[in-house]
Amino acid sequence: MELGRVAEYAPREVTDEERDAAVVAPVVERDGEQFLLFTKRADHLGEHAGQMSFPGGSREPSDDDLLATALREAEEEIGLRPEEAEVVGRLDDIRTTTRYAVSPFVARVPDREYTPDEREVAEIAILPVSGLLDPENYESERREHPQYGEAVVHFFRVNGYTVWGATGRILVQLLELTTDWRAPEKIDRVVDPDADVRRG
Repeated sequence: MELGRVAEYAPREVTDEERDAAVVAPVVERDGEQFLLFTKRADHLGEHAGQMSFPGGSREPSDDDLLATALREAEEEIGLRPEEAEVVGRLDDIRTTTRYAVSPFVARVPDREYTPDEREVAEIAILPVSGLLDPENYESERREHPQYGEAVVHFFRVNGYTVWGATGRILVQLLELTTDWRAPEKIDRVVDPDADVRRG
């Protein structure tokens, strides 16, 4: 990934949602290869339980800005100290079905063991970028959302984990911005609006 492209990117902001949130997309370098760190949300959480996500969460009144939100949440969820995160830049804000505007920040982080906060994080997964770029590990769905209209849902299946939903959308932009990979225009399947999302 050419992370310099993130530094040069001017992100689009969303300012009209009910709530603000921010995440860190942590990039780990190990033996000359790049990885991305994800969390698997605890099963008991009400929203997005069990899903793969980047460390992050809701903005609090005490946060100076959205970057402070992302770094505070990453420290709470995985023990990443703010001074350890070399923030490269920011991607486009995205809207979620739970009425959040999410601001994603990309940061280089040390290759060390991180400790999940068991109240929110079931486990931490560090997935190789090479696996995320492999066409065999990607598929997509088109579905109609009652509020947001037609939507494409991206699925990345690597090492037994499935990254999809809002995190999948963030990942698509990160990979398209920093590599030659592009999400295929051909949609793998079209599903009914009320169909269960395929996670497996």
